[in-house]
Amino acid sequence: MQLLLFGIVYPFAWLFSRLPMRILYMISDVLFFLIYHVFGYRKEVVLKNISYAFSHKTLSEREQLSKEFFKHFTDILMESVKAFSMGEKEIFKRYKYKNPELLNSFVNEGKSIALVGAHLANWEWCVNLPLITNIPIYGSYNQLKNPYFERALKKSRERFGFIGIKTFETVKIMMSNYQKQHQGLYILLSDQSPLIEKTLYWTKFFGVKVPVHTGLEMLSKKFDLIVINHHTKKIKRGYYETLFELVTENPKSFKNYELTEKYLNITEKNIKESPENYLWSHNRFKHKNKYEEWSNNYSPKKTKR
Repeated sequence: MQLLLFGIVYPFAWLFSRLPMRILYMISDVLFFLIYHVFGYRKEVVLKNISYAFSHKTLSEREQLSKEFFKHFTDILMESVKAFSMGEKEIFKRYKYKNPELLNSFVNEGKSIALVGAHLANWEWCVNLPLITNIPIYGSYNQLKNPYFERALKKSRERFGFIGIKTFETVKIMMSNYQKQHQGLYILLSDQSPLIEKTLYWTKFFGVKVPVHTGLEMLSKKFDLIVINHHTKKIKRGYYETLFELVTENPKSFKNYELTEKYLNITEKNIKESPENYLWSHNRFKHKNKYEEWSNNYSPKKTKR
């Protein structure tokens, strides 16, 4: 059944990806109308997230921001489809890196890097990153249930030299590279909500106390990684530009959770520059009222008793 489903869907998806961007954006406009005005997909979640993050805005302003998000969201869907067939020339035309010399200065020194960021603007087209630097680049992903779609998606993302690894394999591969003194660049998007039972730390994100991922801090300290943030901006429809920003050369100099706080402050600032391009459909604040539950049942202090 899985092979049959793949055999039916994938050829259409690949052929779909061969369409010109102007046609795909026309389809995106239709999808926006259906998703926003007809089906109302996650409208409540999006508006609630925006209300938490921008409580100072009026209801009308929040609704307008929600509408702008959905327009960008359907564009991202089409851009993700297009990624299956984009060649090197087209992807560099549409997705540029403003200051790759910052990244490459550490690569040339033999350093390994944690490249952090958020689900902002377009994070799918960064598959061309291996073409601007000379270091193995690893990106983790959640394994798909259908093995045929899994292989096709992995092949698409790796065609420029990107190395896709399953999320649960990340630490194992980082440890192996560290022990063998092999360089690596690891892409870590740590802006979304962790499982409450695996949370180690809570802090304020857009003024709301929520659980946050701390893997960036733990891994960069454990494996002595240079931490660089990448901030992708939408220049216009279908065109993006990524700026690299050094977060720290010495993560071990930070006290517990200070590096996590710095990353979140940078992320929040970048989102505020273009809030309509952030992935508000993720239910980021779903645990906001569960701190007491976490403290009583899951906190590190509690589990040590």
